[in-house]
Amino acid sequence: MANERLRGAIVDLGLTLDEVAQQLGVAPKTVERWINDPERKPYRRFQYATASLLKCEVSYLWPDERTSAEVTASGNAEVVRLYPHRSVVMQTLWTDLYSKARRQFDVLVYSGFWLTEDATFHRIVKEKSAEGVRIRFLLGEPSSPVVAVRGDDEGIGAAMAAKIRNALVNYSPLFGLPGVEFRLHSTTLYNSIYRADDEMLANGHIFGVGAYMAPVLHLRRVPGGELFDAYAESVERVWETGRPISTPTDWEGTN
Repeated sequence: MANERLRGAIVDLGLTLDEVAQQLGVAPKTVERWINDPERKPYRRFQYATASLLKCEVSYLWPDERTSAEVTASGNAEVVRLYPHRSVVMQTLWTDLYSKARRQFDVLVYSGFWLTEDATFHRIVKEKSAEGVRIRFLLGEPSSPVVAVRGDDEGIGAAMAAKIRNALVNYSPLFGLPGVEFRLHSTTLYNSIYRADDEMLANGHIFGVGAYMAPVLHLRRVPGGELFDAYAESVERVWETGRPISTPTDWEGTN
């Protein structure tokens, strides 16, 4: 049975399938399938984008989906705490987070230099490596334009690239450990993300402000929540595009 609610909402606004498709960034045939084949529901991000475009609730267009209020309630449940800036967060929160990892942990940053100088963190990485935990480090490509821009944004210029190179040197003892992987990325980051299994800290990036003065969002995945997964999926996308390195000086070939 066709999705007549979706078809009707499009007609009510006087839109064509081509116009809807163009607004959503998909093919007209895709929108047509959403209408004619109820088993072909769009991905969650397209559901929200479509509902916003058509000024409807997602649950109206796809009745088996949750309402915005339900999604919001789940999202609120995922928030453990919001810190106004990283400098007020106890350093032990990061080491406590990673010490609880049983499956994986990720560090997605430009440099995250402050963490590289924490002896407790180094010890935890080695312990988790021995326990079979997958550990992924994603640092900025020192010679990339995005690193240069971030350095300018923070008012430190070329020092940002230098911090990344120094961070890699500090991580030298961790290269080659079982399960520990390093990649360099050239992605514009809006958050530094520190994840351990189903818990994470997201340190926002604000123009003109160093990360230590930006907010930190402490999240924990809960059933039905979408906030944690939104950040976690972004880590995966950056990882997929990152350049694997096997030594702390692999960045030298990019200059």
